[in-house]
Amino acid sequence: MDLEREELVLLGTATSQGVPVLTCSCPVCRSTAPRDNRLRASALLRSGVQNFAIDVGPDFRQQMLRARVKTLDGVLITHEHNDHTAGLDDLRPYCFAQGIEMPVYCLPRVAKELRERFAYAFSGYPGVPRLDIREVNFGERISFGRHDIELLEVSHGPLPIFGIRWGDIGYLTDVKSLPSTTLARCTGLSALVLSALNRTGTHSHLSLDEALRYLRELNVGQGVLTHFSHGMGRSAELSRELPPNVRAGWDGMVLRQGGALAG
Repeated sequence: MDLEREELVLLGTATSQGVPVLTCSCPVCRSTAPRDNRLRASALLRSGVQNFAIDVGPDFRQQMLRARVKTLDGVLITHEHNDHTAGLDDLRPYCFAQGIEMPVYCLPRVAKELRERFAYAFSGYPGVPRLDIREVNFGERISFGRHDIELLEVSHGPLPIFGIRWGDIGYLTDVKSLPSTTLARCTGLSALVLSALNRTGTHSHLSLDEALRYLRELNVGQGVLTHFSHGMGRSAELSRELPPNVRAGWDGMVLRQGGALAG
């Protein structure tokens, strides 16, 4: 194992419904291409033997098994929506195997909701996940590996949520707009993962054209689209229409510090 390795792994690149979507028979949902079969959006930061998860959605268990993650050092919850939190109970095996209370970083309002939604985890009942909820705010940093995780503000429609910059890599999901402070911290990154829901956008998500405008404005070395729906079309077809320095993300895609695409 390369103890100097620092990379971001896309564990899932789909929207809250995943792809294929239940009951849907569109060409994307009927596709057998691996990159058209995508789990809910989340990511993993790897630094040597350390691992740090971004979001724990309903596919978290499957994602951890697929990525062969044996230990976990912490979790960031970008926001409280179900596709980013529903797998919180699946932190339980890591808590017990490692003998720790798992650090879970989130905004104060998200901490309140997690304590209510997963009240049993804080009840003292035997066998529940042991969680150390740590309230953090925009502009703060979390120490991990050789680079701090910078907590950036993203507007998910009217909802302010977390994005991150980690070294030379940015990860911004569920974006509708970016404040000037976040634009400044993401300009010129070697790689930026940015959400683009579909071709028309919504009140709370970027369209494809809007996301591409941000990537041009930010002048990133490598742009990667995530959190995109079956409405975007098949991944191979989408990739052919993107600029040379932008790719449609796929589950298992690996970005290393410096912008190198490793998988």
